[in-house]
Amino acid sequence: MYPAQYIEFLAHFNGDRDYFECHEILEEYWKEFSDRSKDSIWVGFILLAVSRYHHRRKNFNGAKRTLEKAIKIFSLHERELFQMGLDMDIFYPMLSKLLEYANKEERYASVTLPISDPALLEACIKECRNKGFNWGKESNLEDVSIINRHKLRDRTNVIEERMEALKNKKGSE
Repeated sequence: MYPAQYIEFLAHFNGDRDYFECHEILEEYWKEFSDRSKDSIWVGFILLAVSRYHHRRKNFNGAKRTLEKAIKIFSLHERELFQMGLDMDIFYPMLSKLLEYANKEERYASVTLPISDPALLEACIKECRNKGFNWGKESNLEDVSIINRHKLRDRTNVIEERMEALKNKKGSE
């Protein structure tokens, strides 16, 4: 019913709080299974994870910018968000609160995306268990492997993709 990558995203977002991994999971899914529209609901979820990553690192401007973009995208996909098993009565107020926290440069606090579909929630909790972490766990603010994940990753593929895109762009001009 739900893409496995979405369940994995939710497990990381609400479990180990590895927002960088959330980004990676859905970016691959977005590239493979969508038309790569920048207004895709998947981009909205990616931006939400990036916003949480920035906020936790005290990059309040980055958190605010990416969350504003996510909210704009989500507003284009309200029916689809409901179909994604989210409780809309909680989701939008939560996003507004997160934006307020970023604007006021308030300390990061973990949030759990509100899931209304019991089957989805069960699948997410099972995914967390399979990965060795717990649903709803607070973010470990001492874990630099998650906090500074962007500094620790191998960027070879990203650099190669960018160089190839630049080469293709120059070739088409």
